[in-house]
Amino acid sequence: MPYMCNYDRELVIEILGQISDAVCVVLERFEVVSDVSYFTDTPRGKEKLDSICMLLIAIGESIKKIDKITNKTLLKAYPNVDWKAAKGMRDIMAHHYFDIDAEEIYFVCDKKLEELGNTIDRMKRDLLS
Repeated sequence: MPYMCNYDRELVIEILGQISDAVCVVLERFEVVSDVSYFTDTPRGKEKLDSICMLLIAIGESIKKIDKITNKTLLKAYPNVDWKAAKGMRDIMAHHYFDIDAEEIYFVCDKKLEELGNTIDRMKRDLLS
């Protein structure tokens, strides 16, 4: 069980809380986005895309940090999330910002982020029990 491993559980729980908060903010900001063209064709949409990407970068970086702290054990215990893709997306956004695909960001926000948030919350509960 992941919560029985030897690592700083309190730090991991804190980071999971930060990820959970960021996911909530992204989902809230995404509520007004009706389709991908909102991101690409409107000044407000471009601002939303930028702000969402910044939080997705922070989420990805935090996931990488958790993987490092837990010696790659915790994330493996929750295989329903594509952790490699989440970390990879962070790398692309952080290092190749001008190559960001608005359709991919839309897809992640629309189809993947809620599941990530639910998994993060489950991880937190598991570590607290």
